[in-house]
Amino acid sequence: MTTRTATTIGFTAVLFWSLLALLTAATGKIPPFQLAAMTFLIGGLVGITSWIARPQGIRTLRQKPVVWALGLGGLFGYHALYFAALRMAPPAESGLINYLWPLLIVLFSSLLPGEHLRRAHMIGALLGFAGVALLIAGRGSFDARAEYMPGYLCAFIAAFVWAGYSVLSRRFGEVPTDAVAGFCLVTAFLSLVCHLAFETTVWPETQLQWLALLALGIGPVGAAFYVWDIGMKRGDIRLLGVASYATPVLSTLVLVLAGYAEPTLTLALSCGLIVLGALVATLMGRKKAPA
Repeated sequence: MTTRTATTIGFTAVLFWSLLALLTAATGKIPPFQLAAMTFLIGGLVGITSWIARPQGIRTLRQKPVVWALGLGGLFGYHALYFAALRMAPPAESGLINYLWPLLIVLFSSLLPGEHLRRAHMIGALLGFAGVALLIAGRGSFDARAEYMPGYLCAFIAAFVWAGYSVLSRRFGEVPTDAVAGFCLVTAFLSLVCHLAFETTVWPETQLQWLALLALGIGPVGAAFYVWDIGMKRGDIRLLGVASYATPVLSTLVLVLAGYAEPTLTLALSCGLIVLGALVATLMGRKKAPA
């Protein structure tokens, strides 16, 4: 598999994640940890269905403790922190802080063997973050009240957790992507424990909500993690980091098309900044550095 192919596969995770907000809204009022438990269970089953044709896939669950720590820290740790942030602080501000993770991926990638941080990637990542900041700023001013600080801290730590998980996946490139199925299933179990401890169970009430739940588990909380793993291990990490800033904008566009949000000038400007950032990182990043 070439780097370009792996990068393209990895980018499909961004497309899956752009459906996250719409599908989550369509599931109704299911509590966060319950929703995570149900969707990660579906996501894990998505991975192990391939083992019917490839029985050897189950062997990928035999990984070193450090691999399991990385996988569970990335999937369960990130989502637990992000859910906590949404509970303790306004979602818009928490989302902005959390969306430091694409920029952190670009920065952390320079620490990998054989990787170098180019100015084009840095500029592209900053333009992408500016686009997200503009999009969220258009919804209201940043609320810096003291009681929200624990939530903002959780969102900040969550950004480092996801960026660390993504970049460190490259260091464990020999671990098959099949192992992600195991990470999803254990994450589902841990989410269930948190749900039983902190939440009240709410089941979907309509067929549409059940279908949205199934689609959420198959795509944004299922296949997305498998293709992201391929992109991180074999693709261009820096370019994928910059491209990840398209997620909130594409998500907003999907909500507009579905009638959940209104088109605005801010959305158009955000799209422009993120597209510009991606072009800078893609076109200028290909040029060879001077000797």
